Parts: sequence; C-alpha cells; structure tokens
Amino acid sequence: MIKTIAWKNNTVILLDQKALPLNERYITCRTYQEIISAIKDLTVRGAPAIGVAAAMGAALGAAALSSIPPEKFRHKFSAICAEIAQSRPTARNLFWALERMKKHLEDSIKSGSKNLVQELISEAKRICTEDIEINRQMGKNGRALLADGDNILTHCNAGALATAGYGTALGVIRAAKAEGKNLHVYVDETRPVLQGARLTAWELQKEKIPATLITDNMAGFLMQQGRIDKIIVGADRIAANGDIANKIGTYALAVLAKAHGIPFYVAAPLSTIDVSIKTGATIPIEERSGTEVTHLRGLPIAPAKTKVYNPAFDLTPARYITAIVTERGILRKPYLNSIRTASKGNPGHETISF
Repeated sequence: MIKTIAWKNNTVILLDQKALPLNERYITCRTYQEIISAIKDLTVRGAPAIGVAAAMGAALGAAALSSIPPEKFRHKFSAICAEIAQSRPTARNLFWALERMKKHLEDSIKSGSKNLVQELISEAKRICTEDIEINRQMGKNGRALLADGDNILTHCNAGALATAGYGTALGVIRAAKAEGKNLHVYVDETRPVLQGARLTAWELQKEKIPATLITDNMAGFLMQQGRIDKIIVGADRIAANGDIANKIGTYALAVLAKAHGIPFYVAAPLSTIDVSIKTGATIPIEERSGTEVTHLRGLPIAPAKTKVYNPAFDLTPARYITAIVTERGILRKPYLNSIRTASKGNPGHETISF
C-alpha cells in the first residue's frame, strides 16, 4: 500500500508529491512550521491527507513545548493550531482535525493526564489509522456502484496519495477491482498542477488498473462518444445541502455528465462535510499563485507578465450529484436529510442544526 504520511521517532515522514512521478522520495518534518510549508507547497495534498498532516503538525508543535502548567499548554497549543489553520482555506478536513486535537487536549486536561504531549501524539496517530480504515469502508460501500466492464472518469487525485492510504474515489475503484470487476479508468490530466497525470496515473500503474490519460478538455468528447459509464471524484468540502467544493474543473464535468445521462459520484469521509455551511456558496475557495498556470516544472509556458486567475477549486451544486459515498453508506437526495442522518453522533458534527 502507498504510504503518504507516517509518524516516526517524533518526526513526520511525508511522501513528496511534488517529485512524482519522476522521483519517489520522502521528506522528514521535525517542526510544525515544516508541516505548514509542506501543506502550502503541495508536498502533501488531498483533503484527508491534509487533515492527517495538520494533526501530526499540531502534535509536533506540542512535543516542542516545555513542561508547563495545563492552562499555558492549552494557550500555546491553541496558537499552534491557529497557525496551521492558515495553511490552506478550503479543505474541511484540516479544520476538523485541528478541532479534534484541541478537543482531545481538553478531555485529557479534564481527566488529569500527566503527559499531554503523548496524549496528542497518540490522537494524531489515531486520526491517521482511522483515515485508512474509513477509506477501506468507503471502498466497500461504493463498489456496488461500479459494474464489471465500466469505463470510469476521474478528476484530480483522490487516491492513496490524497489520504493516509487507500483513497476515496480511487478507493472505490480499488475495492471494485478487488471484487473481481474489470474496470478501465480515464484520467483527466487536471491542470494546472497535473495531479491526474502525475499522481493518479502513477497510482493506477502501481495497482495494475488499466487507465488512459486524457487532457481535461477531452472529457466532453468522450462522453459524447459513449465512452464514459461513470464519473467518480473526491471532495475538499461538502456543505450541509450536498454542494461540494473540489478541484477546479469538477463542476464542468458534473454539468457534462448531467447532459449525457452519466452517473456522477462523490466519495468523501464524513470529516469532509461541514455542517456549519448550509450551501456551497459560502465555502471559501483558495486562489493560488499564477505561476502554477504560467509555468510547468519551472519553465515558462506563457508570455511574461500574463494576467492569471487561478482558483484551486470550484463548486458543484448537489443537483448534479447522483450519490455521495461515505464510511456510513451511500448518501442520496435529498442530501439535507441523508447528511443529517449520517452525521448523527459523528465527532465534529455534535452541534448540527440544519
């Protein structure tokens, strides 16, 4: 199994996704500031993986605190979490993980724990382990949506690299393949950072799942030709009504899928659902550096001083989504109801009021 992130000897080991597919190398983070940099520069990316990295970054920050009274420890740890929270704005899992770490600290203080640092390290490790288990359960839940012989279109990377391991959208494909289904995957290159070409195609080769790489603007033509049976993507944040924020280009695929009568599925853990946001209209959308568009591997591909607009994500309304695969089952319309039911008792959704 591809290992994206691990805690080892009070350091965090990350697979450097910027180097793929040419080099498979790992970097070692010893401070939470290095984790912040890794999240910002896409060394680690994908909403669930960002959440795990944030939790481990918070644990690294805690490990660096001297032996101080609980109240001072709480104050300093809260400041560390606030700093990590500024790394990227869209992925809900980042904030969910930090909220969980802070809650665990409060519970540990209340219980009279004598080793708050170890409590936080253990919680970060649990978040990592649970993420893999959740992904595998999503795969089991979602595999029934895919039929033997299906040609499936993906966008961006929602595989093991976007999580602690196994994957969300690719996890469903992996589970269906393990069940004996013969599948073929069309991989959108996913401009401007090419997560599909660099990462998804690399993962599928490792898994020996037949795949064909296409440019983003070929997808509609393939649908028109009847060569796409299903579309499955991940999500970075899901609103209470089922609207999703995902990699830029997802909305266009959803609209095309609707026009061609193709099922459009989303696979994401419950930690991606933000019940405090009623619709996708208020999901914060990250805008990244224009050099991601004007340059490729450091080489300019556009005239100097070209004006660039580079939103990293777009919004897909719930009306275009056929179903949402989670660890608690397949959610269907009306999503306001199915999300409410799935969220009951789930950590982070305690104050659900929609």
